[in-house]
Amino acid sequence: MDNPVPPRATGPGPRRRDRHGRGMRGPIAPPQVPLAASRAEAFADLVQDSVERLERRWPQLADIDFLVLEVPRLDGHAWKDAAVPLGGTIPAREGRPARVVVYRRPVEIRTKGRDERAALVHEVVVEQVAELLGLTPETVDPRYGED
Repeated sequence: MDNPVPPRATGPGPRRRDRHGRGMRGPIAPPQVPLAASRAEAFADLVQDSVERLERRWPQLADIDFLVLEVPRLDGHAWKDAAVPLGGTIPAREGRPARVVVYRRPVEIRTKGRDERAALVHEVVVEQVAELLGLTPETVDPRYGED
């Protein structure tokens, strides 16, 4: 019996269609849309927005590195009795700039929505900058603590 459909060529070339014939999957949203950003990228953007807001008032913050880490390291601490930190500071030393660290997962767990998360991120950044500069949070940002 003759087969009218020739056998499919197998080779190392790229697949053009999936096995159901509907085409290969593409991105859900274009890269310019906020939906395309991962949660980690969106969180880093919140930290950056907060830093830019503070840099207008405190230009010396340009010399400080701001980092986002997933979770704090244990380093021998037991978190059973103490609350998990939301942020931390690393003072400047040996040619390294001072650093402010914001921990993404503890902040995300304590917030429900984007607006609440943005407010908590800003509070954490203000508190850590105040600690690094030896000031009160209200001095760093007069709107600190307002809802």
